[in-house]
Amino acid sequence: MTKIAEGIRVLEVAMWTYVPVAGTVLAEWGADVIKVEHPETGDPQRGLVTSGMVPSGPGGINHMIELPNRGKRSIGLDLSTDDGHRVLLELAATADVFLTNFTPPARAKLRIEVDDIRAANPNIIYVRGSGVGQRGPERERGAYDASAFWARSVAQLATPADRDFPVVQPGPAYGDLIGGMTIAGGIVGALFHRERTGEATVVDNSLLHTGMWATGASILGTHLFGPQPFSSPRDQVPNPVVNTYKTADGRFVTLVFLQSDRYWAEFVTNAGRPDLLDDPRFVDAAARYQHRVECVGELDKLFASKSLAEWTEILNRGEGIWSPVLGPDDLLADEQVAANGYLRDVTVASGATYKVVSAPLQFDEEPPEITPAPDHGEHTDELLTELGYDTDAQLALKLSGAVL
Repeated sequence: MTKIAEGIRVLEVAMWTYVPVAGTVLAEWGADVIKVEHPETGDPQRGLVTSGMVPSGPGGINHMIELPNRGKRSIGLDLSTDDGHRVLLELAATADVFLTNFTPPARAKLRIEVDDIRAANPNIIYVRGSGVGQRGPERERGAYDASAFWARSVAQLATPADRDFPVVQPGPAYGDLIGGMTIAGGIVGALFHRERTGEATVVDNSLLHTGMWATGASILGTHLFGPQPFSSPRDQVPNPVVNTYKTADGRFVTLVFLQSDRYWAEFVTNAGRPDLLDDPRFVDAAARYQHRVECVGELDKLFASKSLAEWTEILNRGEGIWSPVLGPDDLLADEQVAANGYLRDVTVASGATYKVVSAPLQFDEEPPEITPAPDHGEHTDELLTELGYDTDAQLALKLSGAVL
């Protein structure tokens, strides 16, 4: 794959998934991404396996470290020490991008605010990811995607009206991955701007803003028309062929026939129910809307009469847009996924292999080659050598506790 970020160096002082995954996207695109970790604790996400919160995969794979950190180099630096901070600034002087998700108090304490980093490199692009933004009464608060992205923006809209509690986020790092990809795009835009103008910018993204962007149509609609129902019972949908139905073998099919009059005749004919064409309740979109409960009921019975495999053959004969409802296990074996190289195999030092979803962009129609996440401080010596530290100087830093 064309490495659009080759020659770009990113210095990352960040933890968990949301912002580190932006670094991984850039690494996938060819950037040299240096992950700064505390010499003793490292990224706290490394501790999820040792604490038993997530399982260790075959060969010791920590999937919640691999996901947002593959392809990087790791250096162990104690930024609270003068020596560790000096090394950070020396690295910053060689970098194009500084990437962090530390809160304002932490950035101030560690002397890694914009002015601190730009004192070492005036041309560096400074990038901040936050929970709810850099301004306002909550600017100093931390957040996770389950709070700032999901609970604050998405959960209410995603919850069916008959639920007593909001639905939970569908899996770990859901909002983190969307936000991280957004940050990566912003960085590339900032690099282009710097190339064109010579001006280095400050780039900001927040989980709250990302969640609002994802639900922007509903926010705009609420502003224009007032509060709307969060969701409708499935037999009350305005268009019965924009709905999900259960098959005979317990699977689900989602129809998205937005132009229902265009697809209705073809669909019911292929499905073996041409009699529905002459039913006055269903003759056109207006009639189907008026009799939507009856229409959904008929389609429920129809879909329950055939398996997913049978429906796949029937629906593929038509032009209407549809999809089976798939889970992660289905996607791991999906022919379309494999044909496009959306899942990549990565081999770790132990020889174990895992499959990971690549960043959702390809260049020149080529999927990327992906390398594993670094061990804690794996590249400390290598990076210090690149900065000009000889063996004795490196040893002195290690003995002082400034580096791992």
